[in-house]
Amino acid sequence: MRYRKRWLRGPQGTRRMQSPWMRHLLDLLWIILGTFIIAISFNVLLRPNQVASGGVVGLSVVIDHAFGIAPAITQWGSNIVLFLLGFIVLGGRFGFKTILGTFLFPTFVLVTSQLGAWTQNPLLAAIYGGLGIGLGIGLVLWGRGSTGGTDLAAQLMHRFVGFPVGGLILFLDGLVIISAGIVFSPEKALYALLGLIITSRTIDLLQTGISNSKAAIIISAHPHAIRDKILNELDRGVTLWTGTGGFSGEQRELLWVVISQNEVSLLRALVRDIDPHAFMTVCPASEVIGEGFQPHAAK
Repeated sequence: MRYRKRWLRGPQGTRRMQSPWMRHLLDLLWIILGTFIIAISFNVLLRPNQVASGGVVGLSVVIDHAFGIAPAITQWGSNIVLFLLGFIVLGGRFGFKTILGTFLFPTFVLVTSQLGAWTQNPLLAAIYGGLGIGLGIGLVLWGRGSTGGTDLAAQLMHRFVGFPVGGLILFLDGLVIISAGIVFSPEKALYALLGLIITSRTIDLLQTGISNSKAAIIISAHPHAIRDKILNELDRGVTLWTGTGGFSGEQRELLWVVISQNEVSLLRALVRDIDPHAFMTVCPASEVIGEGFQPHAAK
């Protein structure tokens, strides 16, 4: 049996030919590596410094201190309960990669539980622990897996209360941080919040990448002249929209173009030379996929 090969973009933006079974193998490797990094960050940074930065990870730190229950037991127990409820309420919409990531993480936590703390400074633990957790979760997401926890709990709550899943995740993480403030101290809750913020930003960075691209919208009385300059001098594609002025009621064509950071000044000069009265706004473009930028990754 021959597998149809497809182009893929790896984490470093490189392109290479891979068959579907190689794609699945790479997904598994990302999930294994990601959960291992999460476990290491938990055991050498967060747990010894009592930084409970949200989720089942943070909850296990609180329960460990309050009741002496090993974090891996709390993590396994929580995920088993959530999965059973998920199968009942959500109809068992879980893939193998989700199950693997969810149960592999507590296993790695147990295996690496004897590692010593890398620092006794809770600030450093919150910063680098949050960074490590975010890096690990980002790798798991690259492998199209999940570590379960509050994500699954939020989906279950959404089914009953109807609130947005994102808001429910914040609510659950907030409860964990508040419990850390009660069990440990308000100061430890602040460290936990810092760790959660760093984790969230790290995940976002891994998912959208570091991009220096900008998106510009231009409103001018000479849209076609500006379009020609962009096409010929910047060698960038441009899209024309038709818009209506809210005050004047006049219809005008708007130009939309995506450029690199280095081309912003060139675009500004180009527009100014043609129409000094043009209105232009330039915004960050966090991820630009397509011709002239980064290629599409295979699904």
